[in-house]
Amino acid sequence: MATCPPYPTRPPTHPRTHPHWWQRTWVRYGALVTLLALSGLVILALVREQTGTQGFLVGLGLAVLPVPLLIAAFRWLDRVDPGPWRNLLFSFAWGACAAALIAIVANSFATRWIATATADPTGADTLGATVIAPVVEESAKAAAVLLVFLFRRRNFTGIVDGVVIAGVTATGFAFTENILYLGTAFGTDQLTGDRGIASVTAATFFVRVVLSPFAHPLFTVLTGIGFGVAALSADRRRLRRVLLPLSGLLLAMGMHALWNGSASLGEYGFFAVYGAFMVPAFGLLTWLAVWTRQRELGAVRTELPVYAVAGWLTPAEPFVLGSMRARRIARQHARRHAGKPAARTVAEYEAYATSLAFLRQRGRRGRAGADYVVRERELLTELWRRRETARPALDHAARATAPPVPVAVPPWPVYGPHTAPAPAPYSAQVPYITSYATPAYAPRTAYPPQNPYRT
Repeated sequence: MATCPPYPTRPPTHPRTHPHWWQRTWVRYGALVTLLALSGLVILALVREQTGTQGFLVGLGLAVLPVPLLIAAFRWLDRVDPGPWRNLLFSFAWGACAAALIAIVANSFATRWIATATADPTGADTLGATVIAPVVEESAKAAAVLLVFLFRRRNFTGIVDGVVIAGVTATGFAFTENILYLGTAFGTDQLTGDRGIASVTAATFFVRVVLSPFAHPLFTVLTGIGFGVAALSADRRRLRRVLLPLSGLLLAMGMHALWNGSASLGEYGFFAVYGAFMVPAFGLLTWLAVWTRQRELGAVRTELPVYAVAGWLTPAEPFVLGSMRARRIARQHARRHAGKPAARTVAEYEAYATSLAFLRQRGRRGRAGADYVVRERELLTELWRRRETARPALDHAARATAPPVPVAVPPWPVYGPHTAPAPAPYSAQVPYITSYATPAYAPRTAYPPQNPYRT
């Protein structure tokens, strides 16, 4: 007997409703890649012209050192609901190529114009560093966050997403800027003959790579938090969704200006700003990001049980998916017994379930978009397709992370040949783990379970 698909298929597109050529996906991707590639070539030529070939290679080798650590930190923060790698690649490329090119051209033009108009080159350099550079650079980096916010809305759902996109963009920008500064310092040492710790290159490396590799990410993360809070707001609150990112951008500009202006505050101005503002701000934002990450895990544990009641998930899965340790154990179990493809399937299952929990949370708070129903069905269908591979691994993770059940000890000693009773089977110790063959949790029909809370 023929069966119908679990959900109605989308109606065919009418011939007259085909998008125009400039609205096609491959055209937009091609234009974006071309723009970033041209920006990269131009910025490469500009930096090499200012540093020389040897200085460029030295600056490149030193500037790349903090990049893997920063990317790994932001990726760790994004592990609860990981966004696609293409968003991170775009953000890094935008920061390293487009934003850096805009900053170099705009800063140089504005500084020269002020120096010509005021006949005061020293004052023009100070004004350019404390006013023009923060405005231009933070605006250029914020453009990447804005583009992801507008065109990758499904992957931009909260504060953590804003922090990650902004931080990766700023990491790319700092990478290019460090190449320029370190290459220029190396050229200066070549002229003066300085070597070792006393060289300008060593001092620049210590300040920019060792002491403050988080400076640019710290500034731009404030913008990302503004966009993240705006993403949590309802669509009807348009004024709030505009003012929050602007407020974050202004804070980023203000902190950037304070950091750049610390050099003009006296001999110890830099260290005073670093200790009094930068380190506490870094600690506060790190705490906020980690706290938000824990709240996301709490949302997974809170929102998914209703899908377990409806039969889409097993009773233990909401608790497993709400623990990063249990998730890791599930992926490792799948890789050990079924190979890398199975581990990848489990990771996809975890990601889809997390997105489903966040979607339901937004819907319950009245912040979901018009495509809520369609998106929910898509996520449930993706989970259902991967259940055969993911559920055994998640079951193993539930058993491995279940808290031990205390055994009642009699208040008096037991004498004689009696022995302690055998421990109860696992199903008795952890009552919420049941067999997947139970009809309540794995329906034997060809269709996925229905959603009982749909009104």
